[in-house]
Amino acid sequence: MYARDNAATADDGQQLPGSAQIEAAVTALRMLADPTRLRLLWLLRDGEYDVGSLAAEVGAARPAVSQHLAKLLLAGLVKVRRDGRRALYRARGGHVRRLVTEALHAAEHHLTGAPDHD
Repeated sequence: MYARDNAATADDGQQLPGSAQIEAAVTALRMLADPTRLRLLWLLRDGEYDVGSLAAEVGAARPAVSQHLAKLLLAGLVKVRRDGRRALYRARGGHVRRLVTEALHAAEHHLTGAPDHD
């Protein structure tokens, strides 16, 4: 049996995503490759936080957290809402929340040797 025998073909109904979609996904995954940004997104999955609260939670300086949030915002992974002078951040939608959750659960399975889910 050859590897190409198991590969998806055009007859399978599967097509490669377009270049723009691939680039957007690569950008999002790059953003997750930073430990501080991944921690921030983990917190932002379940609620809104301001910069000061996030900085305290992740143990980073406020300016660094602000820069990380700006990158996450540009990548479309977080959204911001103004409440007076405060900016409140949260993860942008269910796809982002699930991506972060799945990435960390997959890492946990890898580290603990737990079996994969099918």
